Amino acid sequence: MTLHRRALIAAPLALAPIAAGAQGPWPDRPVRLVVPTAGGAGTADTLARILTQELDKRLPHRMVVENRPGANGNVGATLVARSPADGYTFLWGWAGTLATNPSLYRETGFDPVRDFEPVVLVGNVPNILVVNRQLGPRTLAEFTAFARANPGRINFGSTGNGSSMHLAGELYRQMTRTEMQHVPYSGPAAAVTDLLSDRIQAMFNLVTGALPLIRGGQVVPIAILDDRRAPQLPDVPTTAELGMAGLTFGTWFMVMAPKGTPEPVVNRLNALINEVLAEAEARQRMEAAGLVLLGGTRAQAAEFLAAELRRHAEIVRASGARVD
Repeated sequence: MTLHRRALIAAPLALAPIAAGAQGPWPDRPVRLVVPTAGGAGTADTLARILTQELDKRLPHRMVVENRPGANGNVGATLVARSPADGYTFLWGWAGTLATNPSLYRETGFDPVRDFEPVVLVGNVPNILVVNRQLGPRTLAEFTAFARANPGRINFGSTGNGSSMHLAGELYRQMTRTEMQHVPYSGPAAAVTDLLSDRIQAMFNLVTGALPLIRGGQVVPIAILDDRRAPQLPDVPTTAELGMAGLTFGTWFMVMAPKGTPEPVVNRLNALINEVLAEAEARQRMEAAGLVLLGGTRAQAAEFLAAELRRHAEIVRASGARVD
């Protein structure tokens, strides 16, 4: 099931009332949402804070962001996995931590299925293929033809082995059977600098990171790795439109509870977040931060996570990436 189709399924569910029996005294004190990245560190932290601000309007006590960075999210996820399952600690998890890390790391400290209960799939920030303006290609077909005609000529940059940018590039390389060189960087700024100076020729950046470069005319946007266009870039086609429906990749975000958290609490939080995603002002704030909103049921979130674990494992295995 694609992310776009999930969004269509989620829309009517977002307005559903909280089920009888889910009502109760929870929460009778502040709730913490553990965000496994540094405060102010990009899209993940920004979106988490928008969500908690919106939930604060609907809860009798605050939901507080607690930043616990380290090991691509493993530190924060392990903290939540080992926290009491009492409904007062949740995880703001994303694709890299929950789906990639179990295959990338020898030991993460947690198991995404055994240790957590999915609450809701909040949304997705898709990757986008952008290239240096001097390279030549202006379309996905032209880029693929160039890559096939010039094996090893294209270097694509990422923010590290196993990152979203790396695995998106690996997926493209696997699907098109092209030869490109992966160049990992410690952060996006250095990769962008080299992209603009033609030290590397391509990046499978997140839409949020690529947007200023595209609007400034500094890079050529080739295709969004999704099945619907980004609202911020309505003129950029998707890989699905261009005949590569399987070439979809992004950083999705999911709220998780420690396994064993009372079901009425998890159900209530699912309903509240779906309510946030259906409210016009909240939607506008989250979409402005680059998120494609999804939502839906707990069962849909669990099904989606299981499928993504399988998909990411295949991509990581084919790439040979490993962090020990």
